[in-house]
Amino acid sequence: MPKLLVANRGEIAIRIFKTARKKGWTCVAVYSEADAQSLHLEYADEAYCIGPSPSSQSYLNIPAIISLAQSIGVDVIHPGYGFLSENAEFVKAVRDAGIRFAGPEVTAMNLLGNKISAKKTAKSLGIPLVPGNHSAINNTEEAILIATEIGFPIIIKAASGGGGKGMRVIHTADELKQGIELAKAEAKASFGNDDIFIERFIASPRHIEIQIIGDTQGNILHLPERECSLQRRHQKMMEESPANHVDATLLERMSADAVRLAKACNYSSTGTVEFIIESDHYYFLEMNTRLQVEHTVTEMITGLDLVDMQLDIAIGLPLKILQKDILIQGHAIQWRVNAEDPYDAFSPSSGRITRYDLPDLDHIRIDSGYKTNKVVPVYYDSLVAKLIAWGPDRPKCLHTLRTALQAFNIEGITTSIPFAIRLLEHAAIANGNYSVDFLDKNLKDILNNSVITLHAKAAAILALHLYHQSFQKLQLPKS
Repeated sequence: MPKLLVANRGEIAIRIFKTARKKGWTCVAVYSEADAQSLHLEYADEAYCIGPSPSSQSYLNIPAIISLAQSIGVDVIHPGYGFLSENAEFVKAVRDAGIRFAGPEVTAMNLLGNKISAKKTAKSLGIPLVPGNHSAINNTEEAILIATEIGFPIIIKAASGGGGKGMRVIHTADELKQGIELAKAEAKASFGNDDIFIERFIASPRHIEIQIIGDTQGNILHLPERECSLQRRHQKMMEESPANHVDATLLERMSADAVRLAKACNYSSTGTVEFIIESDHYYFLEMNTRLQVEHTVTEMITGLDLVDMQLDIAIGLPLKILQKDILIQGHAIQWRVNAEDPYDAFSPSSGRITRYDLPDLDHIRIDSGYKTNKVVPVYYDSLVAKLIAWGPDRPKCLHTLRTALQAFNIEGITTSIPFAIRLLEHAAIANGNYSVDFLDKNLKDILNNSVITLHAKAAAILALHLYHQSFQKLQLPKS
C-alpha cells in the first residue's frame, strides 16, 4: 500500500490521516519544534521533525520536506490547505522527486492558482468578471488611471494566496499610493509574490463557491454549491450548503462555468471555483487549487469523502461516480472554532487547553486538532476545530449547530464559540439572507448585546450564590 506524507499539521492532517488509514495506507506526519506534542502525530505511523517553530523554517521548508520524503520512501504527498498547498514550486519539486502529489499538475496550478492568470483564462472562456484591470499593477500612476476608469471605490488584491492578505479597499485617489504599498508588502510577506491588481469594489455581494473534482482521465464533476458569505475582514467564519435565496438557474450557470474553467486547464484533483453574486449577476472571483477548509459541508450533504477521492486520483484511478450520482440530502453548516477573543478585536489566544469537552449529539461532525492538555502555539493559524451540523432542513440544522456549540466546552484559551452562539440568534442569519458585509454592519451590535447578556448571566449567578449563602446562615429555632 502507498506511503502518504501530509505536509501540514493540526486538524487537516488528522482528517487526511483518518481516510488514508481506512484505505490501509501508511501515514507519515511532519512537525515543527513547536508541534512536538501536537495531536496530529498520534494519528500517524511515522513522525519526523522538519525544523524550528516558525513555518518558514519548517512547514514551508520545501527542501527539508522533499529530502525527508525521498529518504523514507514516500509515494504520495498531500499538502492539506494553507502552507504549501498552492505553491507551484513545491508541486514541481514533488513531481521531480518522483513522488505523486495529491493535487493538480503544475501547469493547472500556475494557470488557476494565480488570480491574474485565472481571470485571464476565465475571460477567454466568456465567464463574467468584475470590471478591473486583471494585470499586475506596475506603479501608482497606472493604478490611478485604472481606478478612474472603473470608478471608486476599488479593491486592491494580491495575485497569490488568499485569506484577505494583500487586500485593500480604496475610496479615493489620495488613499491609493499607501494602499498599493501596504498591499504589496503584505502579499510579499505572505506569499512571496507582490503582484497586485485592481477591480471595482462590490460592497454587498453574496460569496458562493462551486466544488469541483476531476481525475487524470479528463472527467470533471461539480458538487453542490457552498454559501460562504459570513466573513470578517475577508476571512470566512461560517460556511453552509446548499446556498440560500439564490436563483437555481444562476447556480446551474455558475456550476457549468466552473467545470468549463477546470476542463480548459486539464484540472485534476479537488478544486473550488469562487464567485460573487450582485443582484442577478455573478462574477468569477478566483479558484482555489486545493482542498478547502469547508469541504466538510459538501461531504455532509452528499455522503462523499473528498479526501478519499483525492488520494485515488493521485495514484491515477478514475472517478467512481458520474454527475447524476451526486445527490443532495438535507443541509449542513460549519462553524470555525478559532482560538481568538471576539471581545478584544478578535486577537489570537494561545496557551494550554485545560478542558476540552466535545458535544455528544447526533448529526454532528467535529474535525479537531486539539484535546485537553494540548497547547495552541502562537506560530500558526488560530483554527482549533471545525464544528459541522447536519439537518433535514436549514432550521433544524441551525438548531443542532446552536445546541452543539452550547455543549462544546473549551477552557484555558478564549475561543469564538460564545460569539457564534450569539450570532446565530440574529434574524439575518436565521433566515439565511446575508451578504459578505453583514458582520461589518452588525458586529458592534452583536458584541454589545453579547456583553449585556454575559453581564446579566453573571449578575444572576452572583445573586443566586448570595441567596444560598444567606439561607445557610439562617438558624432555625429548635422545637
